[in-house]
Amino acid sequence: AETLLDFEYMSGFGNEFSSEDPRCPGSLPEGQNNPQLCPYGLYAEQLSGSAFTCPRPANKRSWLYRILPSVKHKPFAAVPCGNLTENWNEVEPDPNQLRWLPFTIPKSAEKKVDFVAGLQTVCGAGDAKSRDGIGIHVYTCNTSMFNRCFNNSDGDFMIVPQQGEILITTEFGKIMVQPNEIVVIQQGMRFSVDVFGETRGYILEVYGAHFELPDLGPIGANGLANPRDFLCPVAWYEDRKVATGYSVINKYQGKLFACQQDFSPFNVVAWHGNYTPYKYNLKNFMVVNAVAFDHADPSIFTVLTAKSTRPGVAIADFVIFPPRWGVADHTFRPPYYHRNCMSEFMGLIEGHYEAKAEGFQPGGASLHSMMTPHGPDTECFEKNSSAELIPERVAEGTMAFMFESSFSMAVTKWGLQTCQRLDKSYHHCWESLRSHFDPNWKPSKQE
Repeated sequence: AETLLDFEYMSGFGNEFSSEDPRCPGSLPEGQNNPQLCPYGLYAEQLSGSAFTCPRPANKRSWLYRILPSVKHKPFAAVPCGNLTENWNEVEPDPNQLRWLPFTIPKSAEKKVDFVAGLQTVCGAGDAKSRDGIGIHVYTCNTSMFNRCFNNSDGDFMIVPQQGEILITTEFGKIMVQPNEIVVIQQGMRFSVDVFGETRGYILEVYGAHFELPDLGPIGANGLANPRDFLCPVAWYEDRKVATGYSVINKYQGKLFACQQDFSPFNVVAWHGNYTPYKYNLKNFMVVNAVAFDHADPSIFTVLTAKSTRPGVAIADFVIFPPRWGVADHTFRPPYYHRNCMSEFMGLIEGHYEAKAEGFQPGGASLHSMMTPHGPDTECFEKNSSAELIPERVAEGTMAFMFESSFSMAVTKWGLQTCQRLDKSYHHCWESLRSHFDPNWKPSKQE
């Protein structure tokens, strides 16, 4: 089996890259994009991830030099979507605090389920047709994709593995991704997923925008997720005929369609451009934190953001809560009690989340919807209200994350009912909070 060490990558975020499979030296045309005859008899094909006339900083495109163009396929036909949906109105809205137990992974002895068959939508909002919105999905699978690939015509997939590494073959090359890494497959890119056992993870899908690094403001030129730590694959191709038919599954306007062709789509011998898939190791995140007093807002933990047209407001932010030091004096150090004009979906890759050590488990999730109150449970509040404030490691061995969105997200029928993983007892964690109000309180001399 291939391991993490078997793969080469190029580093940088949004760079102009170029790569050619070493089996075909000189396969990239020199000095132009689409010569009359490409080297090695290849076809030139452009993949555009932005409008041609976008400003240069936002202009995304790559040129692919392939054995056959992707247009050579039979017509698309609708196929069942399973639990993947963009129907945000199938059940009534639920404004309650929601928490899910770890999502069930099917046993391979009972049913073979690959990445596409294992996609399930938990919540979302907006509309792929108008290119404005998001979907949050989980994947639970046990089998590699065979002679079939997936592409998303609706938007970008940010994949967050939680259990099991995944080998993603793309038109740009191969990417091995393990828990505590993320991978972004941008709109229109074809990919196939190999797994190595029972596998689970989370997906943030954004329509109409691409992920970018957050502005750093007074933090300066360095910090948070540094551009050099993002990795994109190097060219790799297979010239493979599939007489029995290769399926290309296309997510289009929230539905799934499939077409047949008689060759592998991973036939790109060389490519250049700035529109690529990429991965990032969350352990490379440079954490910024409060070192005097108070709990900083969680926006300081933003890895990537998909911006809306309103300044400072995101369609979705990807935020992590990695291991770090807590040193704030005179401060309640865990996350504060909060009502938010944003929706907060949280997942746990490993460990124990600091505000709720019990109940929130790796492979599970929570959703605190727009203006729904949330915060530390009773045990966390009582313990940290009287804890000795010495420097301490926070979230050691833990990686929690948040998909935060300006959309008011609807939960699907699968999320509320079908999955049977909703924790109906979640609200109990706050029920024992008691009043500490003392109308006769006086400040102590130490204060």
